[in-house]
Amino acid sequence: MDKNVNLDRRDILKYIGDASQLFGVKSYRLIGGKADGVMAVDVKNGAGLEFTVLPSRGLDIAYLSYKGINFSYISKTGIVAPQYFDSTKNEFLRSFFGGFLTTCGLRYAGAPCKDAGEELGLHGRISNEPAEEVYAGTDWIDGTAVMKVKGKVREAKLFAENVVLQREISTYYGENKIYIKDTVENYGFREEPLMTLYHFNLGYPLLSSKSYLLAPTISIVPRDNEAVSGLDNFNRFQLPTVGYKEQVFYHNLKADGQGNTFAALVNPVQQLGVAIWFNKNQLYNLTQWKQMGEGEYVLGIEPCNCHVEGRAKNRKDGTLQFIKPGEIRHFDLEIEVLEDIDRIRELEDFCDTAAMAMSF
Repeated sequence: MDKNVNLDRRDILKYIGDASQLFGVKSYRLIGGKADGVMAVDVKNGAGLEFTVLPSRGLDIAYLSYKGINFSYISKTGIVAPQYFDSTKNEFLRSFFGGFLTTCGLRYAGAPCKDAGEELGLHGRISNEPAEEVYAGTDWIDGTAVMKVKGKVREAKLFAENVVLQREISTYYGENKIYIKDTVENYGFREEPLMTLYHFNLGYPLLSSKSYLLAPTISIVPRDNEAVSGLDNFNRFQLPTVGYKEQVFYHNLKADGQGNTFAALVNPVQQLGVAIWFNKNQLYNLTQWKQMGEGEYVLGIEPCNCHVEGRAKNRKDGTLQFIKPGEIRHFDLEIEVLEDIDRIRELEDFCDTAAMAMSF
């Protein structure tokens, strides 16, 4: 991908004593409460983009802001260390801090169920597994500073699975993008189910009653009757509402010739937004989670290779994917901050052509 900034390293060193004045990464551990001991890495790229990666929590992203404006949603649990994780039923929610990204999977995601004799809780284990071989630093590539956090996250059990997520999160100095490069490899010797869902969580103030979802939706399917009732306003939001019940929609998105597509949240008052780019050849479905409750005010943009009714239902309807022994699967995503009104209009035009073919 083309990068907008090309710096001469020696020239920039004339102006600074240490790169942290402008950009870089900072590693530390959290202290106190259920977050105690969690390893965190702050990343800033010198263009106003700042985010926090949690190696202790599957290399997920907690906080994300741009020029001081918060994008992410943090739930009432706050950040929770992995030792408090309970995999049974819906107890996942006691560790679900939300953040900008919670990864769900790897062998199951979605609702709790019993599948192939295995009791499965909500949304899988991988976001509560600490990473190994973690690297956090700044590299210079073609004259440009690149901030990287990477490592491996293992989901394994004696006499059972051995599946490894290798993740690299990077951003370039002066650019308003984050790149997530994931590979999932089956280190074991039996075929395993593969359910991967990227639970991006967008919150206030980027999310407000004036904001709207922008996506090249060709068709949309509500998950249940509650979502049916909100179908006409799936892409619009409201003030925090007492007693609001979550609504979930499945989107079939238009993609370009290489399979690339996106979904975005735009705040027209701030003239600011964020787009989540992914590839439909890797993640065929987009799940939208709309929750307008008081204290639980969040939009989930969730590219995935599954649906969220649970693994048993995915198996029954024939959509459950598998990863063979030794197989490697790739998932590449890009986070783009939208602050140029012309760029927003460009994406709106792409969505308009998809809307012409849309049918409920």
